[in-house]
Amino acid sequence: MNIIETIILGLIQGLTEFIPISSSGHLVIGQNFLSGASDHLFLEFINIGTMCALFIYFRRRIVAIIRDVFVRRNYRLARNIVITSVPAGTVGFLLSDFIGSSMFFGSLVTVTVTLFAVGAVMVVLERLPKASATKNGEALSSLRALAIGVAQTIALIPGVSRSGSTIIAGRLSGLSPAEAAEYSFLASLPIMMGVTLKVFLSDQAYLIDNWLPLLIGNGAALLSGLVAVGFLMRYLSKHSLALFGWYRIGLASVMTVVLLIQ
Repeated sequence: MNIIETIILGLIQGLTEFIPISSSGHLVIGQNFLSGASDHLFLEFINIGTMCALFIYFRRRIVAIIRDVFVRRNYRLARNIVITSVPAGTVGFLLSDFIGSSMFFGSLVTVTVTLFAVGAVMVVLERLPKASATKNGEALSSLRALAIGVAQTIALIPGVSRSGSTIIAGRLSGLSPAEAAEYSFLASLPIMMGVTLKVFLSDQAYLIDNWLPLLIGNGAALLSGLVAVGFLMRYLSKHSLALFGWYRIGLASVMTVVLLIQ
């Protein structure tokens, strides 16, 4: 993988990890067209850049959560984040070998189907019945937090989008679009940290052999991720997910044509 490809993939990771159009889906498509194959370890490692982008963007919110837990003894938001993280963390740990396989993660067919299916849900989301309005992630009940966690588990399928599935679940659980996005991002941090710890412990040889492209890719992911999360938080304060749904449907249509003519 050359430097240009590394930068492109890093930019794709940063932009699409937070904008709900599926980072895994776009990276699978990007790698297949750039190099003809999907390198799952590279995609796991450049998740570090987007994780750092979240820590930087939400640094004040994270400090407030820590203060709530240790000073004010208010555990509700932290508890909800843990509840939301458990399903995806458990499934990801138990099925990590299958999820990392090229048959599953690198499948363009899987990506095309999930891009379309989740996009269709986004388009009709505001017309779907929702639970009673909830002020923010702290006010979520344990059951609603768990439901968002189940949605985050579905996002292990490439093309679904972690932010997309959890924002959809947050909306159905009564959160506003902006509050659903903030909770989605905060609840994704434990999963990101778990993935980072796993790859550092189990794939050190890959890190040593590919440290330069990983450094460049993570730098691109960090910068583009900061732009993307800031954009999405502003956008969802006034709009729904429908625009992203139509984008996903359009991309799935293009990919369908590509697959048929290959």
